[in-house]
Amino acid sequence: MSEYSSISAFHEALYAGRTTCTEMVRYYLDRIGQTKHLNAYLEVFEEEALAKAHALDTRIKNGESVGALAGIVIGIKDVICYKGHKVSAASRILEGFTSLYSATAVERLLAEDAIIIGNLNCDEFAMGSTNENSAYGPVLNALDNSRVPGGSSGGSAVAVQADLCMVSLGSDTGGSVRQPADFCGIVGLKPTYGRISRYGLIAYASSFDQIGIFGRNIADVARVLQFIAGPDEYDSTASNEEVPDYQIVHNKSWKIAYLRDALFHPGLDEEMKEGYTRFFEELEAAGDTVTAADFAYLDYVVPAYYVLTTAEASSNLSRFDGVKYGHRTSLNNLELADFYKKSRSEGFGKEVKRRILLGTFVLSAGYYDAYFAKAQQVRRMVVDKLNEILSEYDAIVMPTVPSTAFKIGEKTNDPIAMYLADIYTVLANLAGVPAISVPLQRHSNGMPYGVQIITKQFSEANLLSIAEHAMQIRQVTPV
Repeated sequence: MSEYSSISAFHEALYAGRTTCTEMVRYYLDRIGQTKHLNAYLEVFEEEALAKAHALDTRIKNGESVGALAGIVIGIKDVICYKGHKVSAASRILEGFTSLYSATAVERLLAEDAIIIGNLNCDEFAMGSTNENSAYGPVLNALDNSRVPGGSSGGSAVAVQADLCMVSLGSDTGGSVRQPADFCGIVGLKPTYGRISRYGLIAYASSFDQIGIFGRNIADVARVLQFIAGPDEYDSTASNEEVPDYQIVHNKSWKIAYLRDALFHPGLDEEMKEGYTRFFEELEAAGDTVTAADFAYLDYVVPAYYVLTTAEASSNLSRFDGVKYGHRTSLNNLELADFYKKSRSEGFGKEVKRRILLGTFVLSAGYYDAYFAKAQQVRRMVVDKLNEILSEYDAIVMPTVPSTAFKIGEKTNDPIAMYLADIYTVLANLAGVPAISVPLQRHSNGMPYGVQIITKQFSEANLLSIAEHAMQIRQVTPV
């Protein structure tokens, strides 16, 4: 691993003249070259990153001011647009497409002199929990190459896990940052819906999607969030809520709830349940209040989530028709409807087509009220119940996922089992609240697992402080 354990440690060495931005970029380029088998990166911006690093080194040497993220090497998930660079959502339908503009999050990183080193692999259109759905092959878990890294932001998680960048950006629609963070033994944050602008994020489900951050420690995640959060004139769903100082750690005793229905769910690994129980006892020993809370809707969150997100996906992905951009069938003399069908059938992968068809079905005449409208009602009930709990407690603590990382191919033929693995993460997306997964310990099978912390909307400052508190109690270091 890099000798610099955090952004602050790197900056201390950088400004003391003990290292340079160019040295760090070369270090990560070497690491990426040594770990190509992990398939984390789809494209590496080698020349551009080195040029940016050299320019920063010159400015620092000349005593010129630089941004707060100067020289920080960052990878971005291949659903986040970066002007002049390819973006494909890991799909053949956008193969070779070059973005015409940058996402607001990317613009804000660049404004603070961060160095974006490449595009990271993911499940196609962010649809998946294993990173096996990418058109460019699966990403491998660096701890055990026979296991999945989680998804859909698997490349972003592995890039941090395997020390291929300092921090990375992913996206989280139903757990796509937190679940791979858990499987890879690192930190993964999904902020409040609207905390980070979605402008330039290729849409899966617009009322759920949120850009998230991977890191090896809370301080690095907080620092990146500090500069990419905030309102955006290009995104009407971006909140105008004031951005506080996320880098201040609030040391206090916390009032915490755990969901009884989550801890004693039959799908949760028994060894993990024992680990969470011990962790709750450690929180109490540290002065926190930990109380069980009932949440009777847990078994309804996954069905509601998949009805709503697939419906939104069927609408969002209708724009990919092969007419103006993206894959176009090579067959000639087709009627327009057949042209659309052929282009989309060739360009989209199996899982994306499954979700488009499911979403189209739940929105169709005769089924809308039975499925989509009912799922919206469930979402409202979930939001109300979660807000009720969070009005009494500082945070909810619960598992991130029901098991450790499973074997590649283990669940590919059982989509229902794959979807049910999201039972603990989709809750935060349904409610639009912030959530984070932090590493907790190792399972007897050698793989890490984490704990998920949820707070009320726009309380990321408390969320990050509680997460830091949890990691200090366990004295956990990322893998």
